[in-house]
Amino acid sequence: MYGLIGNFTAQPGQRDDLIALMTASVDAMPGCLSYVVAKDPNDTDKIWITEVWDSADSHKASLHIPAVAETIRKAMPLIAGFGDHIVTEPVGGFGL
Repeated sequence: MYGLIGNFTAQPGQRDDLIALMTASVDAMPGCLSYVVAKDPNDTDKIWITEVWDSADSHKASLHIPAVAETIRKAMPLIAGFGDHIVTEPVGGFGL
C-alpha cells in the first residue's frame, strides 16, 4: 500500500470552500482505499489530507482523471501554501 499525509493552507477565509471542492468528487478514483480531508483545529486556514492507495502508480494515475485534474485546477487559486507532504506505507487498520 501507498499512503500520503499532507496539509495545505487555504487563502484566508477560503478553507470551507477548498474543503467542499476537494470532497465533491472523490468516489471515482481507482485504487484509492481511503481519502480523508480534515480541518486543523489550531489553524482556521489549514486542512490535512490523508490518503491510502493500493499503489503509488494508482495515485499517480489518479492525477490524470479528468475530474481530479479539474478539481486541482479549481483548487489552486484557493491554496495559499503547501505544508508537510509525507509518504507512508500503510500496513493495516480499521477500514483497510
